[in-house]
Amino acid sequence: MKLFNLTFAFFFLLAGAGHAATLTELQQQALQNRKVIKKYQATLDISDMDESLAKSSLYPSLDVSYSANALDESNAVENRENSVAIGSITWNLFSGFQDRYNIQSAQLSKKAAELKLHGIKQDIQLNVALRYLTTYTRKANLKVAQDSYTTLGKIYRDAENRFNVGLIKKNELLRFKVDLDNAVITQKKAQAELDKSVRMLQREIDGKVNSTLLAYNEFAQLPSLGENSAYEAEMLKNRSELRALQELAQAAKAQAKAAYGSMLPRLDLASSYRKYNDDFEPGGNAADEEIRTQLTLSMNLFDGFGKYRRVGKAKRLEDSLRYDLAEMECDLKTQLQNLFLDYAVSSENVGVAQSSIEQAQENVRITRMSYQEGLEKESDLLDAITNLSRARYNYVTAKSEVFANYFKITRAIEGF
Repeated sequence: MKLFNLTFAFFFLLAGAGHAATLTELQQQALQNRKVIKKYQATLDISDMDESLAKSSLYPSLDVSYSANALDESNAVENRENSVAIGSITWNLFSGFQDRYNIQSAQLSKKAAELKLHGIKQDIQLNVALRYLTTYTRKANLKVAQDSYTTLGKIYRDAENRFNVGLIKKNELLRFKVDLDNAVITQKKAQAELDKSVRMLQREIDGKVNSTLLAYNEFAQLPSLGENSAYEAEMLKNRSELRALQELAQAAKAQAKAAYGSMLPRLDLASSYRKYNDDFEPGGNAADEEIRTQLTLSMNLFDGFGKYRRVGKAKRLEDSLRYDLAEMECDLKTQLQNLFLDYAVSSENVGVAQSSIEQAQENVRITRMSYQEGLEKESDLLDAITNLSRARYNYVTAKSEVFANYFKITRAIEGF
């Protein structure tokens, strides 16, 4: 039984190690690991504390104090050594609704912080998707470079045989060798670009990535989109940045109302207990005790126009946020329209590139047969191979652009 359990555990570990990572899994790993998420979570916690601080003004304030006094000599009203103990409770009953609007502003600011955190998560998921797509593109480019090298290698070996039997000249063989060497360089560059893209993906998720285990199942079929108008409505409804600005504008409006409160009277209720002793002992015999309850109505008549400046500042802040909101809506609409244009063009280019590959493959086949029969020059064959590689690169690029635009459109509507 122990041997069976060990064997099962061993194969389980192998299966886990060989698990192909999907885009969704990589995005979730990034959300768990990235420090920027923790930073915005800390900002959200601060907003929560600000809300609690705003609510604290609704509660009464309790204060205690003790004073010990030493005089050079006693007098008619105060002993040489005396002490005073005071306990008081103060409660603001009315302050021009400042407390109410300060709490409302803090709650709206907290909601804005939540939306900013959600937007950052969407941005990180988009970046992971684009980095993941880049690794797919670089891997596809490497495959094209490898196929080109393999094809040129076969042709070069065939050319060597033809040269050895005197069918072609030395300069013709050297032309094939130059293109073969260039294919080696291209292949090494493609491998380096793939390695760099994997490192960038690792940085994006703040973890390790095995490029051989990336699934890429997401790219098996081209994505499809609906009408532009539906996506625009969804974007304006869900976009975190827009909603955050809306909440901040409402918070600024509440701050303006709170600032108006400083122009109204203030009503405070206070109750205190005062105990005077003829010595330093607070618990000794009291020479004098007093319990006093006060209801105070106060109003500031002039503070150097500070009240009006605070109100004006809060109103202008609200106006500024409203302007930012309008500008952002226009920018996002324009960006979305451009993304749909790019998506449409790249989708059409995929079909063109597929057709070009088929034509280029047939061209290579015909040119190679003609070359072997002496009807074509070696430069014609090399051009045909180059055209095939270009067609394959164009296909990879077009397909990559389709998915890149699709991911950006998904981000635009908060679709991750």
